[in-house]
Amino acid sequence: MSMFINADGGLTGAGYTASVALILLLLVCIFAVLRGSDHSGVSAAKRLTFCSMCIALAAVTSMIKVFEFTYGGSVTLCSMLFAVLPAWFYGPSTGILCGLVYGLIQFLLGPYFLTVPQFLFDYIFAFMIMGVAGFFYKMKHGLLIGYLVAAAGRWLMATIAGLVWVALGSVIWEGWSPVPYSMVYNIIYIGAEVVITVIIISIPAVSSALKRIRKAAQE
Repeated sequence: MSMFINADGGLTGAGYTASVALILLLLVCIFAVLRGSDHSGVSAAKRLTFCSMCIALAAVTSMIKVFEFTYGGSVTLCSMLFAVLPAWFYGPSTGILCGLVYGLIQFLLGPYFLTVPQFLFDYIFAFMIMGVAGFFYKMKHGLLIGYLVAAAGRWLMATIAGLVWVALGSVIWEGWSPVPYSMVYNIIYIGAEVVITVIIISIPAVSSALKRIRKAAQE
């Protein structure tokens, strides 16, 4: 791993190159999935374009932080919403793959690799779970339901990641044991973003705009 990860847990030049190559490979996989999915009226290239736009918006809004915690975690400008949109547009398989790409991009934006479990729960499982929103994409109010389920999954992954960090020596609140500490710590910032996002997407104008975008993505 020393070829790709430096002593501080960041990426080396070879690490960045390998990560970018992996992201490109995953985009090719997404394209293949889209070609074989049940959206025959829409070209795979168009669907890939919409997915890429959602991933890019999720990455950009993840850097616009309303509030940031000292030991990790932040309330962003609805980045989780943009991360679940591919699943809402095209279903779970596409959503999970897009979540994987988004997680790797998050790693590139702020790489920190200490152990494999830490990497998996901080960057891979944490964002692949966004794709579960796709299981509700044909339902009425599918975006809201899918978003809430995906956010719950994101919280679960963050909680497990918190336990990994505690095992690595991270400081926790005095008088708290690791499990309740990690559960509460992560629900604070994830829950705050969920509340903000649900309020925003419940605004009729925003809801109508998202439905129009989805229609355009599927036509």
